[in-house]
Amino acid sequence: MAINDVDRCDIKHIHTEKVKEVFSAMPSEDELYDLAELFKVFGDSTRIRILFALFESEICVCDLADTLNMTQSAVSHQLKILKNSKLVGSRREGKQVIYFLADDHVRTIIDQGREHIEE
Repeated sequence: MAINDVDRCDIKHIHTEKVKEVFSAMPSEDELYDLAELFKVFGDSTRIRILFALFESEICVCDLADTLNMTQSAVSHQLKILKNSKLVGSRREGKQVIYFLADDHVRTIIDQGREHIEE
């Protein structure tokens, strides 16, 4: 999309009150940065596949790698990113580490994304 393909005003007139209203509602730069970083995590199809697998069941890395036809190393790398972003959690059961969705917000974000692309 070229810049000329975007609709814009024919005149420049600043609506001061509207600008103040929007500016005062704007989150801090730190919060905006953190939000952008969170959405970057969702920008990888492998991580989305992992999240979908975790929607179905808590699962160990071995089973997750087999389910997704990936190496354990590749899955572990992606799980580390998801865990650092607080999207998944884990617990040790003997010699296995079981992964699960951190909370229902993760499912909600994915579900809303799916609804959006299906419109």
